[in-house]
Amino acid sequence: MNKQSPYLVMKFGGTSVGSAARIEEVLTLVASAQEKGKHPIVVLSAMSGVTNLLIEGAELSQSQKLEEALKVSEKIKAKHLEAIEALFKDGTTKSELLAAVSEKLDELLILYKGVAYLGELSKRSLDAISGFGELLSSKIVAALAREKSMKARWLDARSMLVTDENFGKARPIWEKLIPRCKEAIENAYNAGELVITQGFIAATEAGINTTLGRGGSDYSASIFGVAVDADEIQIWTDVDGMMSADPRVVKNARVLPEVSFQEASELAYFGAKVLHPMTIHPAVDKNIPVRILNTMNPTFAGTIIKSTVNSNDLIRAVAAKKNISAIYLSSPNMLMSHGYLAKVFEIFDRHKIAVDLISTSEVSIALTIDSSDQLDKLQAELSEYAEVQLSRDVSIVSVVGRQFREQSGIAGRVFKALGDITVLMISGGASDINLSFVVNAAQSDQAVRQLHAEFFN
Repeated sequence: MNKQSPYLVMKFGGTSVGSAARIEEVLTLVASAQEKGKHPIVVLSAMSGVTNLLIEGAELSQSQKLEEALKVSEKIKAKHLEAIEALFKDGTTKSELLAAVSEKLDELLILYKGVAYLGELSKRSLDAISGFGELLSSKIVAALAREKSMKARWLDARSMLVTDENFGKARPIWEKLIPRCKEAIENAYNAGELVITQGFIAATEAGINTTLGRGGSDYSASIFGVAVDADEIQIWTDVDGMMSADPRVVKNARVLPEVSFQEASELAYFGAKVLHPMTIHPAVDKNIPVRILNTMNPTFAGTIIKSTVNSNDLIRAVAAKKNISAIYLSSPNMLMSHGYLAKVFEIFDRHKIAVDLISTSEVSIALTIDSSDQLDKLQAELSEYAEVQLSRDVSIVSVVGRQFREQSGIAGRVFKALGDITVLMISGGASDINLSFVVNAAQSDQAVRQLHAEFFN
C-alpha cells in the first residue's frame, strides 16, 4: 500500500445516487474523507435504472418504435428533474442544470432518431447512448457540491480514459491514459479541488465514445486509482460488503471482513454481484486495497480486499454465475490428434468470446461461455470439427476457499451437499481456491443454499 498517496478513489453505484437523499449522503461521505486529509476522486454511476432505460430506448428505436423511445427519454428526464428540484434552492444553479439536462437529452433524441431511421443499433451507437446517465448524475453532484461550498472540479472521464475500439467492452490503453489522468487530477489537487467524474464511460484516442461494459464503473474506479497510485479504492454500494453468498438467495449469508485479491477475483468473476470482475486486476498489480462499503450503512467496516488476509476459514464463499451457456463437443478425430484444441479455440478467439470453464476427455470437450447473440454462428462453425450440443440456460456454481489441493474430503462434502442437484459439468484443480460446476439454471439457487448450509451453518 502506498501510505504517502493523498488520493482516495470513492466510487458510488447507481443506488447510491438513485435519489436526492442518496446524493446528499454521497457528499456527506466525501466531506468526511476530506476532513481526514484525503483528496477524493469521486467516480459516479448513472442514477439507478437510467442505463437500463437508455438501452431500452435504443432498442425501441432500432425496432422503429420511435414514439415509445421518446417516452422512455421523458422518463429519464423526469427522474433527473425530480432530483434537481429536490436538491437545489438557488434559482440560477437550478436553471443552469435544467438547461444542461435538456441539452443532453436533446442529443439523446438525435441518436435515437438516427438509430430509428437506419433500423440499426451498432455497438458503437449503443456506447454513445448508454453513457448519458453518468454524464447527467455527475453534473448534478458536482453542482450540488459547489452549492455546499465544496471546491469541486467536474472532469469528463472521456478526456482521461483512453481505450481501444472494442465497443461495448473497451480495453484501457494504459500508456495513453495514465499521463492524462495524472495531469487532470493533479491540476485539480493543486487547486485544492476534489474531482468528480464518471464511471463506465471512456473514449478512443480519436475521441469516439466507448464504454467498459456493464458494471464498468467499478473498473473505472480501479483505473483511476492505478493511474494516480491511490491509497485506497472504495466501492460504495447498497450492501455491507462481499458475503459468503448472495443474501437474496441465502438469508443468513455473512459479510467477509477481509478477502484476498485472488479470492475476490474468483468471487467477482463467478457471480458475486457486489463487484465487477475486472475491478481487481489493475489494483492487484499496484497492490492497492479495495474496500466495499454501504452508503446506507456507512459506519459499517465493510470488506477490505488486499494481498493477504488473516482468516483461516477453509471455505470462504459460495457464488453462482447465471445466464451461461454450455457447449459440448464430441469427435473421434480428437483422439491422439495434434492441434485439435487449437483449431477449436481459434474459433472462440475469432469471435472474441471468452471461455469460463473447460473439461476434457479423450474425444470430448465441455465448456461454458457467457450467453451470446453469436451462439448460433458459433455452433455452426464448431460443427465443422465436432458434433455440437448446446445448453443455453445453465449456471456456474463455485465454492471458493483456500488450499484445496492440500485438503482431503472437500469434493466429497461438496457433492454430498448437492444431494438431488443434477451436475452437468465439473471443473476443479486449475485453481487452488475454486471448485466449480455447472447446473441447470432452475437449480442454481438451491445448489447455493445447500452448499452454504453445509459449510457455514
